[in-house]
Parts: sequence; structure tokens; C-alpha cells
Amino acid sequence: MKQTAQELADHLHATLDGDPSALISGLAGPEDAGAEDLIYVDSAKHLLRCESSAARCALVREGLKLPGKTLIVVREPKLAFAKAAAWMLEQQPIASRVHPTALIDGSAMISAGAHIGPYVVIEEGAVVGAETEIGAFCFVGRGAKIGESCRLYPRVTLYAGAKLANRVIVHSGAVIGGDGFGYVYGEAQNWKFPQIGGVNIDDDVEIGSNSTIARGSLETTHIERGVKLDNLVHVAHNVRIGENTVIAAQTGISGSCDIGRHVLIGGQAGLGEHCKIEDEAILGGQSGILNSKIIRSGQIVWGTPARPLGEFKKQYARFARLPELAERVRQLEGNRDTK
Repeated sequence: MKQTAQELADHLHATLDGDPSALISGLAGPEDAGAEDLIYVDSAKHLLRCESSAARCALVREGLKLPGKTLIVVREPKLAFAKAAAWMLEQQPIASRVHPTALIDGSAMISAGAHIGPYVVIEEGAVVGAETEIGAFCFVGRGAKIGESCRLYPRVTLYAGAKLANRVIVHSGAVIGGDGFGYVYGEAQNWKFPQIGGVNIDDDVEIGSNSTIARGSLETTHIERGVKLDNLVHVAHNVRIGENTVIAAQTGISGSCDIGRHVLIGGQAGLGEHCKIEDEAILGGQSGILNSKIIRSGQIVWGTPARPLGEFKKQYARFARLPELAERVRQLEGNRDTK
């Protein structure tokens, strides 16, 4: 939708410098922007590429200037840009009304205003909240509950009893509520340990494509409010992930890990079972956290096994010098043999 610069500034509680009637109809990067697109500048080093942009309106950090453009001045331009996008851009529908090919059990409760796409299967006792959209070929198992204004993209699978709160977004191929990987070895074989717990996904969680979240074994796997999971993230049974934690792609979280609030986990990290990651910790990409390891609140770690970032940097620098040091040792050993 189109907005004026003044309307957007008012929405963002920002200061306007320039033409209040300038129209904004989209958002783009500086090089690709048209005249009515909004761009943002959060650092002086990006001013030059923005000066030559066709965009007439820009979000800028306090103290920055862009001659000839209408400026909406904010403290955090990237955050303001995201808020502008949420306000201006209309989401494309995943489904419209209830498609005649959907298979919905008569005991399922589908709220007015829910949208169910082609070939969706909804089993007995399932609940779907108002304004929720469920894309083509999704499966909603027996007794599963989906709250209001959720968006399930095509081919999402919810096993029996899975619970999603409100405004949850689940991307294609994700599986929620499958059995955890739990076995007990005895009598020369692996016996499956019961996987009969639940899985609860709280408000405003987003789950990336082909991610998997296992149900608890005897307890509940719990993803708290505002958590964001990238594509191909695996969450095992009995895991708890605290509010507003962000986890990048290909991370694997073993059973019974406890992850705190506002934690950042880089791509391809691996967490052994019963790990505890305290609030606001940061795990670098490909970090390896050993079984039962505790990462303290606010700590930044990297490497396998994970260690404090400063220690990791020193060890990595020494590792890079190993060929040189090995040659020095070889020469020293050679000199000793000749004496």
C-alpha cells in the first residue's frame, strides 16, 4: 500500500526532514530502488551508494545527511525498516476459504475465518483458530491445536497432539511432534523408549523449512514465545528453548537441552544432550557443545569443543602456525642428532 513520508514517520514516531507528501509504495536496496521505494542507511560508509539511489525517501540514523532526499530520522534504521515493512507490505495468502478437496474430520473444530488449502488433511479432534491459513498438502494430526492467525506453508506436518499458539509461522516441509530418538540397549537389541510426551509452540514463533521438532519422551518439548528457527534445525525430545532465542540453519540440538532467553546460535552448531545454555549466550557457527556442558549467561563461545571466544582466537592463530612450528621442530631435532 502507498503511504506518505509523513504517515510513515508518524507510524515510526520518527522525525521527518523533507517533503511530507513524498509517496512510498515499496521497499528496496539502494541500487534496485525506484523513486517510490524506501531505503535505509545505518552507517556513514553506506552514504555514497545511497546518494546515487533513485529512491526519494530514506530512513537514516541520527546525524547522517543525504542531500536531495526526504529523510525519516531514527535511532536504528534497520529496525525501523523492518517495522515499515511489517506495516506496509501485504502478506500473500497461503489459502483462501476451505478448499473442497480438504479432508476434515467431522469432530475437528475449524474456526470461522480459517483458510484451508487443497488436499489438507485434518484428523479427529483437531482445532484450528480464527484467521489461520493452512497451505496445500499439510497434515494436522489427531487432537493437534493451532491458534489464531497462524500460517502453515504447504506440506507442513503436525503429529497428533502438537500445540501451536497464536501467530506461529511454519515453513514448508517442517515436521512438528515426531518421535524423539530414544532407545535403550539390552538383550542384544535396541528397545524404543516411550515417546509419548507433548510439544508446545508459543506465540510468534517462526520455524524454517524442513526443520524438525520432536515431541517429549515423557515430558514436553517447549519452544517459547518469539523464538526464530532457521531452515533445517533439529530440536530433539524434552528440549526447552527460551523466549526470543534465534537459531541458524543446520543446528542440531540433542535431547533434554535447556536453552535460555535471547540466545544466539550460529549455523551448524551441535549441542550434546542435557546441555544448558544460559540467557543471552552466543554460540558461534559450528560450535560443538559437549554433553551436560553449561554455557554461562552472556558468554560468547566458539569451536569444538566450544571455548570462550578469546581463548578460541588464540588457539586458532596458533593452529594456523603449525606448519611453520613443525618445520622449526624438525630442524631443531636434526641439529640435535648431528651433535
